[in-house]
Amino acid sequence: LLRHLCRKLRASGPVTVAEYMREALTNPAQGYYTRRGGIGESGDFITSPEISQVFGELIGIWYISEWMAMGKPNTFQLVELGPGRGTLTEDILRVFNQLSSVLSKCDVSVHLVEVSPKLGKIQARMLTGGKMQPSHKDESAYMKGISKTGIPIFWYRDIQDVPSGYSFYLAHEFFDALPIHKFQRTEKGWREVLVDIDPEVPEQLRFVLSPSSTPATENFIQPEETRDHVEVCPEAGVIIQRLACRIEKDGGAALVADYGHDGTKTDTFRGFRNHKFHDVLSAPGTADLTADVDFSYLRKMTQERTTTLGPIKQREFLKNMGIDLRLQVLLQNSRDTATREQLLHSYDMLMNPENMGDCFNFFALLPHHRLVHPEKKDKAESKSPLPPVAGFNELLLK
Repeated sequence: LLRHLCRKLRASGPVTVAEYMREALTNPAQGYYTRRGGIGESGDFITSPEISQVFGELIGIWYISEWMAMGKPNTFQLVELGPGRGTLTEDILRVFNQLSSVLSKCDVSVHLVEVSPKLGKIQARMLTGGKMQPSHKDESAYMKGISKTGIPIFWYRDIQDVPSGYSFYLAHEFFDALPIHKFQRTEKGWREVLVDIDPEVPEQLRFVLSPSSTPATENFIQPEETRDHVEVCPEAGVIIQRLACRIEKDGGAALVADYGHDGTKTDTFRGFRNHKFHDVLSAPGTADLTADVDFSYLRKMTQERTTTLGPIKQREFLKNMGIDLRLQVLLQNSRDTATREQLLHSYDMLMNPENMGDCFNFFALLPHHRLVHPEKKDKAESKSPLPPVAGFNELLLK
């Protein structure tokens, strides 16, 4: 991949960080996700669902709680963007199965948006136990199957292929892997950070500044920007716009969980290999590249089609979802010391500010009527109070 990039740079000059990131992660032959995609203990990074089943269970409960707050519609599409190995979906489906009496009159289906054929196969094995088949040419899904609990599952390459309808969306560690543009404020105005060959060292890459402004500097820098270095992910903006339009039109909600900040951080572009930091420009295609999600940008990109909640820190969200109660129950039910130690260790990984508790954030998109009653002629007193949104409001135990 490095040789391919060097040839490209010699032929046509420096590329944007977004183009470099896209090649390194999704190049059809040598991209990181297409070839490796190392999630888990043996891979390059580990995600919350891989640490503890409790994480996915609480997210499953969040969706059921929102579905109930919205009046229990009779269809429920769960749509996950970039589902990794399928661990999170499996934990959510276990909760749906345990609460099947609540969902009994509802038509539940799962829709996974996955570009990596390799990860798609891993998800299918985990979720269907191998009961899947390729779809017909005229269908928008490229693969379909039935979960171990009897729920239909479909796979797509793009969110636009997912059928419209009442849907709950989930993006866990999805937005942080989308390509970003990087910008630097200079005395001559904004300049874009580009990737080029280092003239001193052949076959080595370096960052350079664009000599003049680029189309991206014209389009993606907000006029009120106060930072001197900014990362913008236009692809994330487009996807959030699509989600907001769908929620506005068909109802539902979206939950985003990711590394991120609220428009305050500057340079967050980094690489991971074997659970260690890795230089983003060396050996492209062999490491996971990621950048913190700018939630203030996502909020802007909903264009007020939906209400947004958050970002709030992972430890607050999970505490509000009742993780402490769930831990107590699991500890009481576990007989051996090893299991109890594992439970306490995974709780610490998820909740401790030094681990994942503070660097991960939760952010939600909800229809406006979920938080504000539509204006009606009748007296305000007759309106029943709207139920609080789980996870974003403090858990009060009756």
